[in-house]
Amino acid sequence: MDDPMVRSRLGRANGTRLWGFPIPSGAPSFFSSDACAIHLLEDLSGPVAGLCLAARAIIPLRMRNIKLTISYDGANFHGWQIQPGLPTIQGLLNDAACTITQETIVVHGASRTDSGVHALGQVAHFKTLSGLPAAEFQRALNALLPPAIRIVAAEEVGPDFHARWLAQAKTYRYRIYRGSVLPPFEYGRALHYPWPLDEDAMAVAARQFEGERDFTSFAASSGSEEDDGGRNMVRVIHSSELMRQSANQEIEYRVRGRSFLRYMVRKIVGTLIEVGKGRLAVSDIPRILEMRDRSSSGPTVPPEGLYLISLEYPDPTDSLGSRRR
Repeated sequence: MDDPMVRSRLGRANGTRLWGFPIPSGAPSFFSSDACAIHLLEDLSGPVAGLCLAARAIIPLRMRNIKLTISYDGANFHGWQIQPGLPTIQGLLNDAACTITQETIVVHGASRTDSGVHALGQVAHFKTLSGLPAAEFQRALNALLPPAIRIVAAEEVGPDFHARWLAQAKTYRYRIYRGSVLPPFEYGRALHYPWPLDEDAMAVAARQFEGERDFTSFAASSGSEEDDGGRNMVRVIHSSELMRQSANQEIEYRVRGRSFLRYMVRKIVGTLIEVGKGRLAVSDIPRILEMRDRSSSGPTVPPEGLYLISLEYPDPTDSLGSRRR
């Protein structure tokens, strides 16, 4: 069947198989991004009608929103955000999602982690016309992605969900290994600092960052004084604490806040280490915050100890699993 009216109502040609099943000879082709405009014709019969009915059940008539929870080892990637010619988390996710859906997909992440930074609970979302169930997206993505990137959960959410803009809080941790010898399997996953530190002073200093503060002294420069002057550097930190892991030779800095400036957590950790060395006092922290001067804070520690732990959303993310539309 090659009637122009049928073609116009069922879409354009796009391949010879539907999710692994051969398309019968003579079937009108409609497997494209225009599939949302499918209308079945009552006069179709035989294998053509059967195929169309199957497609009607599989292909949605609306754009769907898929939320992903992602864990990754960032050691061998150039951060989250796509960069031409470089391996990035977003770039690999985009490619995998495009392969699965045969659509142009952009995966939007909640946090644009830097090169070498890890994640246990990064959250992202993408829009698609595909009718593939969320659980199948999880399996398919994990089959295509490198082992260092895992989709730990996938669910369909409401159309207004946005991984970045709806995030109410983020939690990061920074690992500092204190033993004399860094275990080889911790290389690239923790900062090795075996020298003496006053951990009690560091713990007290960590609390000084809680509350609403101007974090200019702890932010990366954009390279332009004009641009820096126009940026809002005020952030709200809900909790900031340094903890000793009793089961091993490690201390951990954990911070939870609404949002963070670039390098902010790493500069805070560098400043806490300066307190631990005795080069800064706990009482210096409020002064450094008030100075709004990047040169007054401690150094930016390397990225390998930093982990994005989790994101928090309202209600929770308006999941279609709990509310039918």
